[in-house]
Amino acid sequence: MAAAAAVVAATLLLLLLSASPHGAAASSPRAVSARLAAKWPGTPLLLEASEFIAEEGNEKFWQFLETVRELTIYKHGDSERSYYNLILKKAGQFLSNLQINLLKFALSIKAYSPTVQMFQQIAADEPPPKGCSAFVVIHGKNICKTNELKKLLKKAEERPKPYLFKGDHKFPTLNENVPVVILYAEMGTKDFGTFHKVLSEKAQKEEIVYILRHYVQKPTSKKIYLSGYGVELAIKNTEYKAVDDSQVKGIFLNLLWVFPDRHL
Repeated sequence: MAAAAAVVAATLLLLLLSASPHGAAASSPRAVSARLAAKWPGTPLLLEASEFIAEEGNEKFWQFLETVRELTIYKHGDSERSYYNLILKKAGQFLSNLQINLLKFALSIKAYSPTVQMFQQIAADEPPPKGCSAFVVIHGKNICKTNELKKLLKKAEERPKPYLFKGDHKFPTLNENVPVVILYAEMGTKDFGTFHKVLSEKAQKEEIVYILRHYVQKPTSKKIYLSGYGVELAIKNTEYKAVDDSQVKGIFLNLLWVFPDRHL
């Protein structure tokens, strides 16, 4: 008897849903997807990888830098995938397998892109000399040729030293009472390699304090889509519809007749 009553109740429930214009069968939700783009352009993977390694130690950062001094020359001849694998191979000389997996994840979500962009903004405030892919600032004076370094260094101490940020990359040195030379360049490029060779030699001789800040002369036009952000769009239908509910009332009356002792 109980089984028969359950079948009748299920049948009446199906009739109720089919009679209602707002039943389960009538609803067809539509998915809306959205992407959140950053305000800054895409940043080079090599620079992002260097920021990851910098968190493992300043010494490792400069060691990694030495191995990728002119790495971007491979970027134009190989595919992006090959260039990506080359960066991982170079980074693998200083990172464990676990750290390499973390680096892959960090690159995939562009975790260090804001850090690279921060240096880019600092460079824009200098501002950079026109037509220079890399330039040096010595106590407020900037140049983009290595043969002009000697001239600016002579009277550098007569000008105030620049403000250094916590995240600045400082070449290991013991002598702090020397001129501060800040290089703005894109790691891995030919111009960067030229400046770095001269500045690192002077820093090793304790003639200068060598600071490196990322600078990309021609940023890419590709957008960065941020990960970890969800967007929900709720749409409510406010249209009123005339519905004949006489059939629905009849079904409720039948339910009361079949189950007189139940509260529906």
